[in-house]
Amino acid sequence: MIEIIDVHKSFGEKKVLEGVNLKINEGETLAIIGRSGCGKSVLLKHIVGLLFPDSGYVKIEGKDLNAVSTAELYSIRRSFGFLFQGAALFDSMTVEENIGLPIVENDTSFSQTELEKNIEEKLELVGLPGIQKLKPAELSGGMKKRVGLARALITNPKYILYDEPTTGLDPIMSDSIDDLIKDLNGKINVTSIVVTHDMFSVKNVADKIAMMHEGKIYFEGTPEQIINSTDEVINNFIKRTGFDVKS
Repeated sequence: MIEIIDVHKSFGEKKVLEGVNLKINEGETLAIIGRSGCGKSVLLKHIVGLLFPDSGYVKIEGKDLNAVSTAELYSIRRSFGFLFQGAALFDSMTVEENIGLPIVENDTSFSQTELEKNIEEKLELVGLPGIQKLKPAELSGGMKKRVGLARALITNPKYILYDEPTTGLDPIMSDSIDDLIKDLNGKINVTSIVVTHDMFSVKNVADKIAMMHEGKIYFEGTPEQIINSTDEVINNFIKRTGFDVKS
């Protein structure tokens, strides 16, 4: 379980998170929606321990990230996979080298044969078998996202964080990435957090939605609860953001 408790974060004079409270249960897929600049990606970085709150707490399985040792923090981070918005592949490396990097850098217990087998399995899982020797320049945008996801999966994480997984993709490829997120949750039983502004994607993949605006969570609920709700909070969210969660 992930718990975010009254988290505040500012950069200089700019307040980004202003009292975020959120709970993500084991095995569920949470989508965090909102306009650009509302604090979604900053919140993701707090969850994985890349940023720390000015006040408040982030707890992973009961452990406060502010209070753990450096060794414990690194151990907790290894339970996460992170799919970056632009896939964040290294152009000079092959697909195989990109995917294997988290293990090469952090885990010396793998033999080369074991590493290659693991990479092969993860590429099969994301539907891209046999492309180990290609370079990122030889891949389409959708393929890069899938390779980025294979890298996020290489350490067999308990949690996967997706930062705008369908941004820059055509509708057909976006649907394909959505289907992959759902399929992975069924196959490997991970807890997923998807940051997005794509409501069609949200309705496809999310068990629960958190609506975020100006550094706060306005409403939480299932897609059906939000779409069918007459709650004034949701109507105010739509008015403030122009983000029609019911369309």
